[in-house]
Amino acid sequence: MTEPSEVPGALSHVKVLDLSRVLAGPWATQILGDLGAEVYKIERPGSGDETRAWGPPFVSGPDGTQADAAYYLCANRNKKSLTVDFTTEEGRQIVRDLAAGADVVIENFKVGGLAARGLDYESLRGVNPRLIYCSITGFGQTGPYAARPGYDFLIQAMSGLMSLTGGRDGQPGAGPLKTGVAISDILTGLYATVAILAALAHRERTGEGQYIDLALYDVQVACLANQAMNYLVGGDVPPRMGNAHPNIAPYEEFPTADGQMIIAVGNDGQFARLAAELGHPEWAEEDRFASNGARVVHREALGTLMRAVLGTGSTAQWLQRLERAQVPCGPVNTLDAVFADPQVRARGMQFQLSRGEGTTVAQVASPLRLSRSPVRYERAPPTLGEHTRAVLREVLGLAPERIDDLAARGVI
Repeated sequence: MTEPSEVPGALSHVKVLDLSRVLAGPWATQILGDLGAEVYKIERPGSGDETRAWGPPFVSGPDGTQADAAYYLCANRNKKSLTVDFTTEEGRQIVRDLAAGADVVIENFKVGGLAARGLDYESLRGVNPRLIYCSITGFGQTGPYAARPGYDFLIQAMSGLMSLTGGRDGQPGAGPLKTGVAISDILTGLYATVAILAALAHRERTGEGQYIDLALYDVQVACLANQAMNYLVGGDVPPRMGNAHPNIAPYEEFPTADGQMIIAVGNDGQFARLAAELGHPEWAEEDRFASNGARVVHREALGTLMRAVLGTGSTAQWLQRLERAQVPCGPVNTLDAVFADPQVRARGMQFQLSRGEGTTVAQVASPLRLSRSPVRYERAPPTLGEHTRAVLREVLGLAPERIDDLAARGVI
């Protein structure tokens, strides 16, 4: 039997031309690259992807000088970097030639931005009818906001996510908050990956390429999940609830004698075990608390009772007791604690990759665990233009003299 490590990546037959930058598009192409796809990242000569400069912190180059920002390193492994100025006709032709042999193009320019350069879907499918072309914008290709720029922070606010995130009105520090990571960008990258995989499956059956119109705004509205349905079904606008859950109780953070902990009870059996560990098994029989629906209605009274008990012991003591009773609970970790956590270490979620110039960079592992075609970490996030000459020579067949000329004139 062939061992999984000997099997090519699930997408090793797929070539991706990545015209995106910052986070949503690069997040998607990194996932495709982890799954084995050959990804050509096209960047602006001289500066490249904006996130290369989004620091500190920065990693150091081989001579100890400042190199790329950590932000860039989070979304660009398993790619080859080519610097191409496609404001020039020769640069545009390089992109067209690469697209002619690609399976997927992904870009996040403003609506119409690439059409003026002949690099939009309609233009490129003329040279490659099987092409899958994914456009990521803030608001999509249609609608009254289509021409607007879209940034994660803006999308979190407009989508309603920030109206659901933050302290309750009347509490200290109350007000809308964005999440601690650019979640709208990340979710859009994930949806882009799903759409591209679906388009590849469709092409396998029909031979047809297709266009994917993906908007951050659409994605974040779709990902309001139960909160959106609470509003559509109930008609009430959900308020900010801090760390409490609108549909489950108890499901929030609680203070202990030396800190805070999370208790996330998902059913009545778990609540009965929690009540017993807190020394009040009778709570599970009270009409106010016997069912989840009743607990949601009486969450304030329940919270007051629980806080009085939990404040008598340390976080570690309560975690030990509640975990033993199989009550879902956990600490509120800072990132140093996360990467020291034995579960995170056991799952290999942190590792190192060597860059072409000899330095090493830290990476966070993919969560995808495939038994027969596991993800691979073939390349660290590339230095700017690291693979330009090799790809132009090996993929497009350009002679060294021609490549030298393009470099001398700033096309590459």
